[in-house]
Amino acid sequence: MDFQRIKQLAKQAWTTKRYVCIGAIALAAVVLIVLLIPLFLNVNSFRPEVESQASDAFGRKVTLGNLSLSLLSGSVRADDVSIADDPAFSNSPFLTAKSLKIGVELIPLIFSRQLNATDVTIEKPQITLLQAANGRWNFSSIGSASAKKSGGKATNFSIAKLNVHEGTLSVGKADSAAKAAVYDDVNIAMTDFSFTSQFPFQLTAQLPGGGDVDISGKGGPINAEDASKTPVETAVKVKDMKLGALGVIDPASGIAGVVDFDGTLTSNGSQATAVGVMTGRQMKFARNGSPAPMTITVKHAVDYDLVNQTGTIKQGDIAIGNAQAHLTGTFQSQGETEVVNLKLNAPNMPVDEIQAALPAAGVVLPSGSKLKGGTLSADLAIAGALDKLVITGPVRLSNTQLANYDLGSKLGALSAFTGKAVSSPNTSIQSASLDSRVAPEGMRANNINLDVPAIGVITGAGTVSPAGALAFKMVANLRGGIAGGLMKVAGTSAGQSGIPFAIEGTTSDPKFVPNIGGVALGLATGEINNLTKGQIPGSGSVAKGLGSLLGGKKR
Repeated sequence: MDFQRIKQLAKQAWTTKRYVCIGAIALAAVVLIVLLIPLFLNVNSFRPEVESQASDAFGRKVTLGNLSLSLLSGSVRADDVSIADDPAFSNSPFLTAKSLKIGVELIPLIFSRQLNATDVTIEKPQITLLQAANGRWNFSSIGSASAKKSGGKATNFSIAKLNVHEGTLSVGKADSAAKAAVYDDVNIAMTDFSFTSQFPFQLTAQLPGGGDVDISGKGGPINAEDASKTPVETAVKVKDMKLGALGVIDPASGIAGVVDFDGTLTSNGSQATAVGVMTGRQMKFARNGSPAPMTITVKHAVDYDLVNQTGTIKQGDIAIGNAQAHLTGTFQSQGETEVVNLKLNAPNMPVDEIQAALPAAGVVLPSGSKLKGGTLSADLAIAGALDKLVITGPVRLSNTQLANYDLGSKLGALSAFTGKAVSSPNTSIQSASLDSRVAPEGMRANNINLDVPAIGVITGAGTVSPAGALAFKMVANLRGGIAGGLMKVAGTSAGQSGIPFAIEGTTSDPKFVPNIGGVALGLATGEINNLTKGQIPGSGSVAKGLGSLLGGKKR
C-alpha cells in the first residue's frame, strides 16, 4: 500500500473542499450584500434630485412616486410618473405612466451615492398631444425654459438609451369638441439621445381604427424655441390606415378609404417635404359615393411650410390601372379646417379602366348600365374646405358606349316623326361634353352637348340633387330620317328647331318627359308660316306626331 500516495490525495481533497467552502462563503456574502444594500441605501433620497434634473431638462414639472432599487437589473424603478402640460394648453398632465425604469451605474451609486443614469424606459405611458389654431403644439415648449435660463442654449441633458414601451398616444385639437385620434401600442426607441445633437430613433404604433405605422430615421438637435420644429430625416411605412378614423378629414366630406404609404419625410424645422407612393383601397371621394373596388395609386411630392401651415402638391400622379391623372395645387390649415385649391388634369383616360371608380366620385349611371370603350377627359378646379368642396370644370367623353341602356326607346315618342322606332340595346355616343359644378348642395351641368349618331344632338342643362334627383331641360336636334319627319310636321328646317323634353326621376332611374307645350308651339308656328305662304298644312302628320307625344308615358 502506497501511504504516501494516499496522504497526497487526502491533502488535495482537503484543499479542494476548502476552496469550495471559501467560494460558497463569498457567494453567500455577495448575495447577502445584494439583499441588504437596498435596506441601507435609501434611493428615495434621490427623488428630489431626479425630479429637479428632469424638470429642468423638460421645462415642465416632473413628479415621481416611490423609488426602488434592483441590483440584479442595475436599475431604479419610479412609480406614478407625471409630466405637466404647457399651461397654455391644459392643466392636465402631458404624460402619465405607472412606472419608469432608470438604468444606473451601480459602483458610483453604492460607494459614492451618485445616481448616474445610463438609460430610461417609460412603461405604458398615456401621452396627450394638442395643437392650437395657430399651429403650435403643446410639446413645442419642451426644453424652452431651460434654454432661456442658459441664454438660448438647449439643455445638455443626454442619455444613452431612451425608450417608450406600449404607450397610448392621443392627438387632437386644443379647445375643440372634435374627438381625438388615439394611437395604441406606441413604442419609441432612441439611442445617444441629446438635446444638442442628432440621434437615431424608431417609432411604431397601431393606428386609429386599425393598421400600423413604422417610422425610422434621425432627429435633432432639438429646437430650443419650438420642439415641434426639430429637424428630422425619416423613412415612413404605413399599412392599412383608415382615413376616416384619423380625425384629420371631416366624415361629412365623404372622403374615406384604406391607405398604404411608403416614402420619406424630411424637415429642416421650418420646411417639410414628403415624397412617396400612396396606395388606396375602397376609396370614396363624395358624400353619395360608394367604395371603389379597384386600387388607386398616387405618386406624390408635397412641400409643407410648418410656420404658415401651408402646403404645395408639386407632384400628384394618380393611376387607376392604365388611366392617368395629375393633381397639383395648394392646401392650408385654417383652425380646425383644411382648405384646398387644387387642379385635376385627366386627359384621355381609358373609360374601361375608370368605369368601376365612377361611383366613388358619386357618379351614378342608370341601373344596369355601364360605360364601355372610348376616353374620358376632365380639367377640374377643386377648391374650398374639405367638407364643403366645390369642383368645377369641363368633362368630355369620346367614342364610348352606354351599354345595356336603350336611349332610343326612352325617347320613343320622337319616333312618331319617322314612323319607325329608334331603338338599340346599347347607346353609342360619339361625344358628350358639359361644364360641371359639384358642391354640397348638388351638381349642376351646363352646356350639355350629347352627340348620339342614331338620334342626333341633345343639348341642355340641369341639376342633380345630393339624393340623386334629376331636373334637366333638354332639346333633341334630330338628324337623318327623324329630322326629315320633324321638318315635314313642323315646316321648319333642320338646325332651326328641336324637340324639347325634360329628364326627371333619379340618376339610377331617369324619366324622359316630352315638353308638350313646347312641341305644340313649335309645330303651330310652322303651320302658320306654311299658311302665310299659301301651303297646305300637313295636318295628318301633325296629328300623328302630337298624338304620340300626348299619349307617351314617362319612361
